[in-house]
Amino acid sequence: MGLDVIAAGVVLIGLIAYAMFAGADFGGGVWTALAWGPRARAQREAIFRAMGPVWETNHVWLILIVVTLFTAFPRAFGDLFTALFIPLSIALIGIVFRGAAFAFRHYGSEGGARLPATGLVFSAASILTPLTMGMALGAIAGGHIAIRGGQVVTELYEPWLRPFSIVCGLIAVSICGFLTASYMTTRTTGALREDFRNRGLAASLVLGGLTTVAIPVAYADARPFFDRLASPAPIAVMAAAAAMGVASLVVLWRRWFALAPPVAAGTVALVIAAWGAVQYPYFILPDERIDSVAAEHATLVAFLVSLPIGALILIPSLVLLYYTFSEKTDRPAQGSPPP
Repeated sequence: MGLDVIAAGVVLIGLIAYAMFAGADFGGGVWTALAWGPRARAQREAIFRAMGPVWETNHVWLILIVVTLFTAFPRAFGDLFTALFIPLSIALIGIVFRGAAFAFRHYGSEGGARLPATGLVFSAASILTPLTMGMALGAIAGGHIAIRGGQVVTELYEPWLRPFSIVCGLIAVSICGFLTASYMTTRTTGALREDFRNRGLAASLVLGGLTTVAIPVAYADARPFFDRLASPAPIAVMAAAAAMGVASLVVLWRRWFALAPPVAAGTVALVIAAWGAVQYPYFILPDERIDSVAAEHATLVAFLVSLPIGALILIPSLVLLYYTFSEKTDRPAQGSPPP
């Protein structure tokens, strides 16, 4: 295995980690928008309290992805951000607005200060950001980014406003909702836990349906992706993802709540890994291979040597942070307003 493949694996691991952690934060906005029933306020409050201590840290995985791209794959970095300038800019704006809305709502409420529509902005940005990120991934895999003579020749709107890209965007949003609902079953109790269990079951079915629909859509609109689905590695990973998805339904149905977060995270990890298995050994299907856009050998060596050194500091710090704040959140804070 070459150093370029290892570096590409770091990008894939970063995507999986970002989905599992930050994806759950985005899902908080999805369920904030869709909260209903007599416990709607309690549902929103539980989500905001669960996110409060950790939401700022989860974008570290996005930083890892971006740094890996422009260090280990500078040419691919330039091509991706040229072809997908619009959806990636929308996602970045969404992250900023979402973070600002959350900060004003979460910390402003502690001092009794509130800005109007912070909940609305938080929800809208939380849906729009994973939607456009998923559409960008769909464009990368769908064969709609044309590169000729080392230059991107695709129109700005063409690659990501396609049926396959849109389905991938919807899959990304459903992943976020599925993760949040599953995670919240261990952060709540009683009737509130049942609310999130029901939402987890619904989101799991939606995710399974969308990933199934993506196959015929790929046949019609993303043939480079579809043609690689029959390879042994993608079939094996997709089968594992499907099995894990069924397990998530069983876990939630039987109320084995302690297993819900790891099984949900495993399902999402396998869904993204299946995308990576189809994509390999290409960075952008069908024109750009990993080995053709990798940085020089010395750069890859320096990057891969420094990476574990940083991980020795980062990973234990994140584990301590999540462990410290892994308390139940079913009782809303006194005087805290609804978003």
